[in-house]
Amino acid sequence: MVPFFMQIKCHLGRSYEVANAIADAEIASEIYSTAGEFDLLVKFYVPDDADIGHFVNEKVQLFPGIQDTRTIITFKAF
Repeated sequence: MVPFFMQIKCHLGRSYEVANAIADAEIASEIYSTAGEFDLLVKFYVPDDADIGHFVNEKVQLFPGIQDTRTIITFKAF
């Protein structure tokens, strides 16, 4: 499995709605609310042969209330 993170900016007042929808979909490993430019930090795992771009476009960015996303691909955990 390949881990990656997404920072998610939500429309005003919809952060909890978006976080709950992602949690209910059971596609994320961890979901955190954050301060700053983005509202949520979400950790995902996809199979080794999965296309992260397709996953982001087809599974994550479709949730109502999401305004913008930033995908962070990691290399190694220490």
